[in-house]
Amino acid sequence: MNLIQKRRGYSLAMALSSLITAGLLLISHAAQADNMMMARTTQTFPEAMSELQALIQAKGYVVSRVQRVDIGLTQSGYKTDKYRVVFYGKPDEIRHLSQTHPELTAYLPMKISIFAEDQDTILVTANPQHLNMAGDAELAKIINRWEKDLVDIFRQMRGNK
Repeated sequence: MNLIQKRRGYSLAMALSSLITAGLLLISHAAQADNMMMARTTQTFPEAMSELQALIQAKGYVVSRVQRVDIGLTQSGYKTDKYRVVFYGKPDEIRHLSQTHPELTAYLPMKISIFAEDQDTILVTANPQHLNMAGDAELAKIINRWEKDLVDIFRQMRGNK
């Protein structure tokens, strides 16, 4: 094999390696996207914030607090004054899960980020299915309900009532 053939083989191997790496990155990105839930609404930020809290409460959850995030973002140079994290859950359920599954404590109460983007308002949260543990039927039932409630809340926020 001469030097040109070796270089072509090396270039082909490098191109193939790059293609495989890019494919794996795309698959990885898609898998990560499955762990997130997002909704966009044309409502103004105050309207969307009010409706989000009402929908959360209508599902039987308690909004425990709303945390402003925009102050730190503005100080870092971002141009937004409308960015919040809404913490919510069912107090008895959170207490129970904190005792039976202490590894979930960092994820409770649940959270939805809400922020303004141009004329729209965006809602983002982690899909609770990432907390599901194989073999725990009680936990799976709770997490499936959380996911179903979030899907419904986000559907309604999009205006698909």
